[in-house]
Amino acid sequence: MTITKELEWIGMQKASEAVAYALKEMTKYAQPGMTTKELDNYGAKILSDFGANSAPYLTYGFPGYTCISINNEFCHGIPSDTRTLKEGDLVNIDVSAELNGFWADNGGSFVLGEDINQHQKLVDASKFILMKAIANIKGGVRISDIGQLIENEAKKRGFKVIRNLGGHGIGRSLHEQPDDLLNYKDRFDQRRFQKNSVVAIETFISTTSTYADTLNDGWTMIGNKGGYMAQHEHTIVVTAGSPIILTEMNGI
Repeated sequence: MTITKELEWIGMQKASEAVAYALKEMTKYAQPGMTTKELDNYGAKILSDFGANSAPYLTYGFPGYTCISINNEFCHGIPSDTRTLKEGDLVNIDVSAELNGFWADNGGSFVLGEDINQHQKLVDASKFILMKAIANIKGGVRISDIGQLIENEAKKRGFKVIRNLGGHGIGRSLHEQPDDLLNYKDRFDQRRFQKNSVVAIETFISTTSTYADTLNDGWTMIGNKGGYMAQHEHTIVVTAGSPIILTEMNGI
């Protein structure tokens, strides 16, 4: 969406606050021995307290309120009563929601407890690359140039990007134009970021894979060549200068 009036600005701020607070609190709440469904229920309660509705549940009938992916699961992991978090797990939580007709999205990967499996370097790279990408976005900048920046920064650190996942426009629904804000340079993509538009910028930084495949459960995605992936995401408003990060509260 493009923000054209105060009502839209306030609506996006409130929806973004709900998802950002939920993500931050879920990250703090996660601990070894907890099931991913317990963690999901905790996030669902936070969203409910804001009056917000889970976006994946509302839009796609997703079997959970948030997406929680563990270790080799790249994204869209289904919360489960039988999946237990363990020390050193690479955890990704993606929280998106609708509040009073406005939609916001954010996500983050983190290492649970001690980094016994050496995932922190990947997590730090994803987080840094997201913030560098956002810092270079303003009205008139080519979308593909940001994709190139993300891939170049990943390669510098010995990582790859997932080529079939990307960010997207957001605001009045979960996925809007511009869609497919990819993590690499598509030379055929001539689109530019538009001032006052709202977009969800995401990094998909991986150790070995370049594509994500969907498992038989119809949701969970893993790498085509295995390995691990870290994702970080903010909902932002594009301006003539530095973007406004609506989900800044999540602490990424």
